Amino acid sequence: MFIAMNRFKVNKGSEADFEAVWLNRDSQLADLPGFVEFHLLRGPERDDYTLYSSHTIWATKADFENWTKSEAFRTAHRGAPSSKPLFAGHPEFEGFEVIQTIERAKAAA
Repeated sequence: MFIAMNRFKVNKGSEADFEAVWLNRDSQLADLPGFVEFHLLRGPERDDYTLYSSHTIWATKADFENWTKSEAFRTAHRGAPSSKPLFAGHPEFEGFEVIQTIERAKAAA
């Protein structure tokens, strides 16, 4: 399993616009080989920004890399219409290979 994350420092006052970009985009993730799950996370607020992270789980690192080379990736990342910058600097990418997973036991029916 592979987890791909991007961290965004969203400028104060731009949170709603930033979230709208994500909520209204054509991600196409659910149709891609190896895609498992996606989360958009809102984190702590600072004086000049709010921290966000996108968190995507893939079956393998190769599945993630194949997505980054696909037309679906280009479609999902096309420039968002906005007259102001939504976040400070570039997103910070972090990729992790899963070493251990512990799941909650499912209740007996």
